[in-house]
Amino acid sequence: MSEPRVFLPGSTVGVMGGGQLGRMFAIAARRMGYRVHTFSPDEDTPTGQLADREVAAAYDDEAAVRDFARGIDVLTFEFENIPSQTVAWASEECEVRPSGRVLHTCQHRLREKLFLVGAGLPLPRFEQIESEADLTHAVAKLGTPCVLKTAAFGYDGKGQTKIDGDTDLAATWARYEGTPAVLEAWVPFAREISVIVARSAAGQTVSYPVCENQHAHHILDLTLVPARIAHDVAARARQLAGRVAEALGLIGILAVEMFELPDGEILINELAPRPHNSGHFSFDASITSQFEQQLRAVCGLPLGSGELLRPCAMANLLGDLWANGEPDWAAAAAFPEVKIHLYGKAGARPGRKMGHLVAFGADPAEAASRVVAARHALVAGR
Repeated sequence: MSEPRVFLPGSTVGVMGGGQLGRMFAIAARRMGYRVHTFSPDEDTPTGQLADREVAAAYDDEAAVRDFARGIDVLTFEFENIPSQTVAWASEECEVRPSGRVLHTCQHRLREKLFLVGAGLPLPRFEQIESEADLTHAVAKLGTPCVLKTAAFGYDGKGQTKIDGDTDLAATWARYEGTPAVLEAWVPFAREISVIVARSAAGQTVSYPVCENQHAHHILDLTLVPARIAHDVAARARQLAGRVAEALGLIGILAVEMFELPDGEILINELAPRPHNSGHFSFDASITSQFEQQLRAVCGLPLGSGELLRPCAMANLLGDLWANGEPDWAAAAAFPEVKIHLYGKAGARPGRKMGHLVAFGADPAEAASRVVAARHALVAGR
């Protein structure tokens, strides 16, 4: 078996996708002396604003994809919902990390869950749904409440419906018909947590401290690090994340979202084989950020330390904050232990992730209080 290829500083790394995850990856890559090219259907993207080259073309444009891939040394991703054919075209022209197989698994809930079952990893009970009859049978089997989710292209709560005892199943399925779905048993969790884990081409694995995540309207609102959980629960969560990365044969970065149950049991919720919103804290608070770690992994370099430098908390900045004009950035900057990150997006709209704040404290609770206060100050004067 040949040694995995190594791409040293000076090489050109391609990123499929043009959002904020690619933007922060580009910052890390350029700091380490790499060239960055980005490919997405849009122009003047958050990633493109910092890349050496921005290509705006459709993912199904074979000629454009191949031309882009020929101009780079290694390709990685800032989101997983890239068509399999696109990845296949690129893989014929350059190194692709993580592999198309990893993306194919993680971009579809049913494939992802079947992979986890096959790997012997813990997850909530679920049923595959392809018809109203399937849904009726599955609800009777799993009980209510439960959650119906589209099998593909669901994020931030999109394509999800909670089902209770009085839910009209026929009307619910009418909104999904023709779309494969998954019914998940309701999980009475104590908290939502996640672990960011990296795995290199040589098989080295490094995980980050467990993140404690709080959501609002199905969108991540706050992340506290380290999570306020027992040491043994944290150790098991990090071990589980490592097992997932190994089972996938991952080369890159992976977020493993999990539920902690009241008894300390852990169930895996979802996987994301790229940097993750809950890992943004690492840009400021870790020895090696998740973005630099992704770069190291896909380029074949040894991985860096994921050690946390100080307790911290991250707060998302959604477009809602712009409803009555530009937020008061000076007010947030007046908090000396708060860092401001903006993504360069031109149009703010409700629910759109426009940036985030990171605050430090003596413990995660103090950091969370500080970051929430800084976010409130952005609009307090209006």
